[in-house]
Amino acid sequence: MEVSPERIRIEPATGPALEARWDRPAAAAGAVVFCHPHPQHGGTMTAPLMHKVTKGLVEGGLAVLRFNFRGVGLSDGSWDGGIGEIDDVAAAVARAGDDEPALPLGLAGWSFGAVTGLAWQARTGDATPYGGIAPPVRTEYAERLPTPGDLAPARRLFILGDRDQFATVDELGDYAAAAGGSLEVLAGSDHFFYFREERVAALLIEHFLA
Repeated sequence: MEVSPERIRIEPATGPALEARWDRPAAAAGAVVFCHPHPQHGGTMTAPLMHKVTKGLVEGGLAVLRFNFRGVGLSDGSWDGGIGEIDDVAAAVARAGDDEPALPLGLAGWSFGAVTGLAWQARTGDATPYGGIAPPVRTEYAERLPTPGDLAPARRLFILGDRDQFATVDELGDYAAAAGGSLEVLAGSDHFFYFREERVAALLIEHFLA
């Protein structure tokens, strides 16, 4: 059973205030911060995949905190080239820990959100369990993935469709292995995982509740 969504403002000590939303089951076994795709290409926390995967995670027993990066929706600020957005991830993770201190925490993201969440882990040495949905590998399409050697050891899962437009299975597989993570490939899916959102959610649930 899902409880009513809670709309909140994340107000870090420095940096813009962010529009955010908690979706929770009646009894959560964990919490996940879920980062949305590229703000410069229409990405928001309410993108269809974000909504559908969140629904699946909640049904699987996870509380989910989504937020809009700076300059998106009702969040303050403006696009900062992928740099300030790393601070937005930090603010969201801190808020999730404050709101749900008794729950084990995970970090997930789709596309740009997957890259930016991983960049935060590289910058801070954070070892929160991580789930990356289709992070672009080809840098002409997105910000660069962090160097695997800059990442602290952590449980990391990457999910990719074998028809993804911005990464091949070999490219992301090599990166995942170098980052000490694993790769799950969904045959027939592209970057948007149409009609496969439930499977994406199921993989993340299994990963975060392991």
